[in-house]
Amino acid sequence: MKYLLPLVLFLSVSGAAMAGTTAEATVENLHAHLLEAMQGGDSLGYSGRHDLLAPVIEGSFDFETIASIVTGRAWKTASAEQRAAFLDTFDALSVATYATNFSGYDGERFETRDSEDSRGSRIVRTVLVKSDGNEITLNYMLRETNGDWRIINVVAQGVSDLSLKRAEYTAVIESEGFDSLVRRLREKVSEMAH
Repeated sequence: MKYLLPLVLFLSVSGAAMAGTTAEATVENLHAHLLEAMQGGDSLGYSGRHDLLAPVIEGSFDFETIASIVTGRAWKTASAEQRAAFLDTFDALSVATYATNFSGYDGERFETRDSEDSRGSRIVRTVLVKSDGNEITLNYMLRETNGDWRIINVVAQGVSDLSLKRAEYTAVIESEGFDSLVRRLREKVSEMAH
């Protein structure tokens, strides 16, 4: 029993330090949890993967910065209620997407290749190595906010997630309005959860 408290304190401190000290640590922590979700796959089920990944994703991504970029000029004119609704829904969609897409394991592994500073941000270059040796490039752009490195963009195989979402979301906002975008995203979350 006397060894339990030091162990708990060590795990708490080392986990917190790993998640927020460097941009690379943020990405590697995310990858470790994605692998755990993949390896748990069917035994965890969607809800188990969701519960495992939610705190990590919420702690790894800067959703407010992402939201302001993907909604374009509409973010500045949106009401506080609209912004809050979008942030809650976008957070839920992000977790649901990862819980859905990282649902099976076939010997894959993540590798961090290198990183560099880039105009106030940090780029962390990684790959997902599949069991056949093929690689999927995953490059992360992170910004430091209050001592924590948070992801603001993921570029998979050269395609920017931020750019794709901005094109999709601003088109919906321009044709149907901000509230319609939030409604559509909620529908996507609901579809993934079932």
